[in-house]
Amino acid sequence: MPNRAVVRALNPMLVTYLEASRDLCETDSILFGAAVAVCRIIGAKLPMAGRSTTQSSAILAWRKRIEDRIAKARALIGRLTSFRSVNNRPRIMRTVRMAFAGTNISLYQPDITQKLTERIKDLMQKIAAWGKWIRRFSERSRRFNKNRLFQSNQKRLYKSLERPKVCGAGQGPDQADIIAFWRGLCSEPVNHSEALWMEVVASQGASVTPMDHITITPEDVAEAIRRAPNWKSPGLDGLHHYWLKGYIVCHAVLARQFREALDQKSLPSLFTTGITHLDS
Repeated sequence: MPNRAVVRALNPMLVTYLEASRDLCETDSILFGAAVAVCRIIGAKLPMAGRSTTQSSAILAWRKRIEDRIAKARALIGRLTSFRSVNNRPRIMRTVRMAFAGTNISLYQPDITQKLTERIKDLMQKIAAWGKWIRRFSERSRRFNKNRLFQSNQKRLYKSLERPKVCGAGQGPDQADIIAFWRGLCSEPVNHSEALWMEVVASQGASVTPMDHITITPEDVAEAIRRAPNWKSPGLDGLHHYWLKGYIVCHAVLARQFREALDQKSLPSLFTTGITHLDS
């Protein structure tokens, strides 16, 4: 987590830039730049693929290490099996020597075949133990997620249990075709059905009292941000709520620019455009 002291130290420096900000887009860019500056100061890693977020399947670090061990052990078993089948290529010999490094076993002793068999069995037992560890954790995580989903949304849980799992073995759709499909769908002009009931609703709405003018204060901005999650997936701007909470000098500027946006009845695209994830 970024150092709060560094975030507080940058607050006075942002005043000059925020006072010169003309709209919400400029304020967003200033805050994003300040967030990047803090990450660089504390040495945090930054994504290099742009500011927008992408959906990815995160793998736990310890699980990745175990999977790497399994892959290396399987590769070593293959080399040892090749050497046992009288394959004396230099690369195979070098790998076998490294496998028996630190032991008193020579590659030219009479019982080397037995030693190779024992070593291969030992590696296979380790692979089985590591795989069982991962499967046990996956099963526990699956049960935990189902129990939590049962407490929060039983309907969704039952639907997930009834829905058959389809594994796509073939090639997925082309990216250009997907983009063309959704672009054509979203670009299609809207033809509303001018039904009679719409006129009735419009006439009923004429008697509704217009809403009073909204006054947004810095306290309103601070209160709205206070309830927001710190690191939940951001929008197109890539700015998390944590930075809006830390840079308190931006609250007054945001309140003023929100009022101006409401008066002008216009919002920048980063407030009205979302991110769509296509899950095959």
